[in-house]
Amino acid sequence: MADRRLQVFHTVARLLSFTKAAEELHMTQPAVTFQVRQLEEQFNTRLFDRTHNRISLTDAGKRVYDCAERIFELYAEMDNSVRELTGDISGVLILGASTTVAEYMLPALLGDFKDKNPEVTIRLKVANTDGIVSMVENNSIDLGVVEAPVNNKNLVVEKCRMDQLVVIVPPNHVLTSETSISLEKLIQHPFICREEGSGTREVMIEHMNDEGLNTNDLNVAMELGSLEAIKGAVEAGMGVSILSRATISKELKLGSLVAINLDPPINRPFSFVHQKQKFRVRAMEELLSFARNYCEEHKNDEVALSYNSVS
Repeated sequence: MADRRLQVFHTVARLLSFTKAAEELHMTQPAVTFQVRQLEEQFNTRLFDRTHNRISLTDAGKRVYDCAERIFELYAEMDNSVRELTGDISGVLILGASTTVAEYMLPALLGDFKDKNPEVTIRLKVANTDGIVSMVENNSIDLGVVEAPVNNKNLVVEKCRMDQLVVIVPPNHVLTSETSISLEKLIQHPFICREEGSGTREVMIEHMNDEGLNTNDLNVAMELGSLEAIKGAVEAGMGVSILSRATISKELKLGSLVAINLDPPINRPFSFVHQKQKFRVRAMEELLSFARNYCEEHKNDEVALSYNSVS
C-alpha cells in the first residue's frame, strides 16, 4: 500500500546496493534507479551519494530513511489491526532455512500450516546458517530457521528442538564396533566436511576447540555443501562425517549407513530468528503461533520442532 518509490528507496538504503535491491524486489536495476530518481525529483535533492561504485545516504536520505521506517511500521500496525478485527490471514511470507532444517524439519510443519491457512503464500530460501542470518539482518526474509547459535544481539532468537549430531560411517567400517567415539579418535580417520558457514561445521569446530583439539589436525578428505552428497560419499567409503541424526533416518532403516554417538555428545539448537519489529505482518504472527502449538502437539515425534522461547 505504501508509495512504491519509498519502498524501493528503503530497500536500496537498507542494502546500500542498487543491484542487491533489484534482486530482492525482483526488478531490473534500471527500474530501481528510475524509482529512486523519481523520489529525488519529488524532494528536489539527492538521497544517495554515488562514488566509486559505492553508495551512501546523504543527510536528506537519512531523514527519508528514518521516516520510511516509521511509515512502514504504521502500515504494519494498521494492517494487523484490521486483519485481527476481520480474522483475515493472508499475504506472502518469505522464510529462510539452513539446509538441514529446510530438507528435514520444515516440510511437515509448513504443509499443515498451509492446510489451515491457504491464503498465505510461503516462499522458502535455502542457504547455510551464516547466509540465513545475513538475510534476516538485511530484512530480505521475514523469518529464518537455523542450526547454529546466533551471535547478533539485535535479532530475536527463539529456540526450537534440540538436535543431536552423530558420526556416520558405512556398514563395513572399522568404527561400526564402537558404541560411541570421541572427536580426538574420530579425526584420525578421513573426514568429509560441510562447507564454511555451515551450522554443523561451526558446532563441530567449536566442540573441537573446547576439547583442546587443533582443527588443522582434521583429516579432511572432501568438503561438500550438500547433505545428500555427504551421505553418498560416506556410503561409498570415501570417509566418515558428522551429521544431524534427523537427516539419516532413511539410511539407517536401509542399513546403508551406521550412526555412532559422540562422546561427549554434541547437541545444538534449531532456532527461529527474526528482526525485533514491534509490528509484524499478521501472517508471520500466525505462523509463529502455529509453530508453537504444532511443536507442543508433536513434542514426542522425532522430526517435530519442539519449541522453547529464549528471546
